[in-house]
Amino acid sequence: MSDVQVQVNRLSGDRSSTEDSRSQRTEIFHRPTGWRRLYYHPIAQVSLLGVVCFMCPGMFAALTGLGGGGQVNGTNQANASTIMYSTLAFFGFFSGFVNNVLGPRRTLMLGAWGYSLYIASFLAVDIHPGAGAFIVASGAILGICSSFLWTAQGSLMMAYPIEAQKGMFISIFFTIFNLGGVVGSAVAFGSNFKSTSNSVSKGTYVCFLVLTLVGAFLPLFMANPDKVTRTDGTRMNLARNPSWKTEFINLYVALKTDPCIILLFPMFFASNYFNTWQYNDYNGAIFSIRARCLNNVMSWTSQIFGSILIGYFILDRRKLRRRIRAFYGWLLVFFFIFVVHVWAYFYQKTYTRAEEAATDAYKIDITDKRYSAYVWVMIFYGFLNSTWQTYAYWLMGAMSNDPAKLAVFTGFYKSLQSAGAAGAWRADAVGTPYMNIFLSTWCLTVAGMVIAAPMVYLRVTDHTDVKWDEHSYDVPMTIPDAAQQVI
Repeated sequence: MSDVQVQVNRLSGDRSSTEDSRSQRTEIFHRPTGWRRLYYHPIAQVSLLGVVCFMCPGMFAALTGLGGGGQVNGTNQANASTIMYSTLAFFGFFSGFVNNVLGPRRTLMLGAWGYSLYIASFLAVDIHPGAGAFIVASGAILGICSSFLWTAQGSLMMAYPIEAQKGMFISIFFTIFNLGGVVGSAVAFGSNFKSTSNSVSKGTYVCFLVLTLVGAFLPLFMANPDKVTRTDGTRMNLARNPSWKTEFINLYVALKTDPCIILLFPMFFASNYFNTWQYNDYNGAIFSIRARCLNNVMSWTSQIFGSILIGYFILDRRKLRRRIRAFYGWLLVFFFIFVVHVWAYFYQKTYTRAEEAATDAYKIDITDKRYSAYVWVMIFYGFLNSTWQTYAYWLMGAMSNDPAKLAVFTGFYKSLQSAGAAGAWRADAVGTPYMNIFLSTWCLTVAGMVIAAPMVYLRVTDHTDVKWDEHSYDVPMTIPDAAQQVI
């Protein structure tokens, strides 16, 4: 029987499939002994997942945080980011299909290679300044690859833990991932401490390239997800190589049975939009190269503490009901939106794009007296970024425990996140005034949280009801005519 027919039987009410699925989900496994107990532990696996992202997206984030990819002229980087996030937005919507067909490990490894190519393109342009088109082309390829990597990452990170541990696991991942940004930025700071060129050295690009190449091979050392036993003795219920037709139906089913996910779409859209102003229009615009590197170190370090605070101390606080934790998390993120943007507004008023584009424009250095005040914007922006991302993933994890469904949700997240980022980077590339980008960032973040509030109230329960996962893939429902035609 084909995968599509099995899916149709499930959607049509095949009770034997439903019962098999339920029995599989409730089966308790004995935890292995010896070194296997440690290796197959979900914390070990989510840590390895974090190391992969430490090496690849972490180095990319460190490079992006330097403003202009560490170069004097940031136009190539802005254009590359625009096309990267555009392709990521398109392929991210369907990347859940690829993840469920190839499996998370293969999808993760496939996605990691794009980061090496992207960083290599900056090294090439540093050697041959006329090769700017290479950066843009590599950005397009990275958009496809990163859609695969982040979908595999999100589905694993949210499926490894039991319900009471999801905030902790998300915090563990983001702590390790953010350390990549810290280390990458520290390397850039050390290698450019005496630089007066306002652009990073070739050695910085070489170091980043080596680290991303190592990260591309790390998924080979991860365990197959279906062999990982959760702390309560259960295992992940993975899709068994379904066809693309089956996954097309699952996309429809996920939206049909859980329409509340749509209320998170504005939040998803805004989740990377603010990076453009923070990295290019603030850090890249008014600071010297070594100050930009140090700012990056401070920003990524604050992201570690932000993810731990909201993930471990709020979202996983067992003394509180999960619904209460959800509202506390919402209030914390909403509070920091205003703290960060009110503070940043008073600095943004003091400079314009035209003024900072002048060749003789003074750049704030770490030795300046006012530097200590300006760096706090980067620190609090990093804090907002990590609490936002952690909370968004936690909300998706609260909606389902099914890895296949979570892969679809993560695909939605990365697709819309990238669409917002593409728009922001394009606005920066065409020279939109800094203040306009800043105000649009502020408005979108507020709107995203306000529109998400009804979903938090309506959909987050104290425990994930099994009916939500079973309804998605097992119980009877009418298949739309379009899906029947595809079959």
